[in-house]
Amino acid sequence: MKRKDLLFISVCALFLAPFFVFPEVLRIYNDLNASNGMIMSFIKFAILATLGEVIGLRIKTGNYYEKGFGVIPRAIVWGFLGLGIKAAFVIFGVGTPAFLKYMGLPVAPDTLNSEGVSSLKLITAFSISTFMNVIFAPIFMTLHRITDMHIASTGGTLKGFFSPIRFEKHFTELNWKVQWNFVFLKTIPLFWIPAHTITFLLPENHRVLFAAILGVVLGVFLAIASLKGKK
Repeated sequence: MKRKDLLFISVCALFLAPFFVFPEVLRIYNDLNASNGMIMSFIKFAILATLGEVIGLRIKTGNYYEKGFGVIPRAIVWGFLGLGIKAAFVIFGVGTPAFLKYMGLPVAPDTLNSEGVSSLKLITAFSISTFMNVIFAPIFMTLHRITDMHIASTGGTLKGFFSPIRFEKHFTELNWKVQWNFVFLKTIPLFWIPAHTITFLLPENHRVLFAAILGVVLGVFLAIASLKGKK
């Protein structure tokens, strides 16, 4: 482990420490999370998922920052993607239990909020995760990859970021072999569906935070996918 890695870990630890050391900080966070769910989702994804991309850059290049990487543009993108993820949690979290009930399972609206882990609760959480990751995730992942390509093509600058995105160009230039064979066929069934099953087993006020933490893992996956694309 190099000196810059120790510094990076120390900064992350200092950022998180107040939530564990000062109960008032944690209370304020919980209150904001309850009253401003969408705003907090934006902030959590902007910080944590961007952190994952920084770690991914370290894996790919050996550095936590490079010119043209565009940390601020990436954080803005992740913030808005976080809003989409929060919306997906609500849509699939409500719609899937309704569908399971329609199919004859004794699922109630509050099944996921029941105490403990029952077989019905596990089936519900797994079903929500599966529907969300099969229907929503591929579009989300492709859009995210296109925004990454846009940021790279405009030098990682804010001015370039706010220029029109050339969707057709980036869509056709996207490495679909890696996107399909690795991102879709491997990470979705082997990681994201199980991981988000755990997400929906958690208390509701912790789900978006856990999903944002998983964004750190996504940064590692994107780094691996990028390395695969270069082979």
